[in-house]
Amino acid sequence: MNVNLSRMSSSSTTPHRRMVLVTGMSGAGKTTVLKAFEDLSFEALDNVPLSLLPNIMTPMDGPDEDTRPIVVGVDIRTRDFAADAFISQLKVLRSRTDVDIKVLFVDCGDEELVRRYTETRHRHPLAHDLPVLDGIRLERELISPLLDVADIRLDTTGDTPYDVKSFLDHTFTEGPSNSTMAVFVTSFSFRKGLPRDADLVFDVRFLRNPHYDPHLKALTGQNPKVQAYIVEDAGFADFFTHLTTLLDPMIQQFSKVGKSYLTIAVGCTGGKHRSVFVAEKLSQWLSETHNRVRLAHRDMPDEQTNPEEEGITTS
Repeated sequence: MNVNLSRMSSSSTTPHRRMVLVTGMSGAGKTTVLKAFEDLSFEALDNVPLSLLPNIMTPMDGPDEDTRPIVVGVDIRTRDFAADAFISQLKVLRSRTDVDIKVLFVDCGDEELVRRYTETRHRHPLAHDLPVLDGIRLERELISPLLDVADIRLDTTGDTPYDVKSFLDHTFTEGPSNSTMAVFVTSFSFRKGLPRDADLVFDVRFLRNPHYDPHLKALTGQNPKVQAYIVEDAGFADFFTHLTTLLDPMIQQFSKVGKSYLTIAVGCTGGKHRSVFVAEKLSQWLSETHNRVRLAHRDMPDEQTNPEEEGITTS
């Protein structure tokens, strides 16, 4: 690993101003993201021309200066916006020793983007004379280079504002725990597609399926009865041991190279039983050595009461 000692020594004495550039697909939730950042005590600015970005981050000269972190929304609607111009300005900002900058790319599935534009009757910025889907596809093509410079990708497909704020709080809130890489574990259903922001994906459909047990079908992987059923699978113990053995050095290396956020996705057919339990167990294992672990179940439905177990008779 090459280390620039001169930059390290200067950064130790130079006050750092934190900055997050929020970009991504129109309609993916940038406004919701900026409002959530404001609740986290960030100073939020939207649609700042790219040429003015370096001027926003003025050096901090005195103790009375506003030292709040800044979040700036920049997307296809911004004046003078272009992917190459964005990347050029980003290089300028990242070359400064007084700025700690991250790029957050906010994304969303095309089908949901179409639904959002249809429901709100808003016009897509690139679809004045085109169908909405054509405008979305054109925008995705134009901004795709930004994915290569993004530090974190947030897929808001199916998310609520609470989900978005929870993600940002977990990832960007300053504090003692912020010095380590944040790890996000999520379960999902293969029927509904892969999580777009997943770094690592594990398929647990080989485990025996509680769906085919009438006493367990209505329950979820958070239920002790379902968990016991999966653990009793003859291959489960070896699988989980091998999984953690694989992940342990990978996570250490990701953290060493400076990755700030790692998303691990665990999938099964319906996203209700096996993936939920494995994600829960994996989150518990990670929490033993990492203090920034967040767990979510993307496609898990609410657990339904089994009438037979509750003594309820049905006609």
